[in-house]
Amino acid sequence: MGIHAIDPWGITLLGSCILLASGFILTLGHHAFVQGNKDLALVSLFFTVVLGFLFVFLQLNEYYYSQFTIADSVLGGVLYLTTGLHGVHVFCGAAFLLVALIRVAKDSMTTSHALNFDFAAWYWHLVDVVWLALFILFYIWGGGEASTL
Repeated sequence: MGIHAIDPWGITLLGSCILLASGFILTLGHHAFVQGNKDLALVSLFFTVVLGFLFVFLQLNEYYYSQFTIADSVLGGVLYLTTGLHGVHVFCGAAFLLVALIRVAKDSMTTSHALNFDFAAWYWHLVDVVWLALFILFYIWGGGEASTL
């Protein structure tokens, strides 16, 4: 009782937009790499990695300033567990993409032999889709700014 749901239209929406934008930028970079445009692929991968780590930073910032903790209610436990697990996956995905960035920069991948880049891109898009589901479930449907749980 007395727990206020997190406002979905503040930091959470900004983080969501950043994560989704990173998916579009990654797709641009992946297509550029397949077509042989290494420079655009490098820039796109760099910005995707930066945006991924920025999302994790914003998520941690949201946890720090939240009005409730993991121990306050079932909502707190489930919210922190699922969004925290997602944050770990974003961190791992950004690291996965960082490896792809380094490999593209060192020319250790070719357009026909780039499974690292392909798998990293697929993983990143899975992370995007899962975040959309979590955002809708917990932040939009789960209360919004006017609800008190």
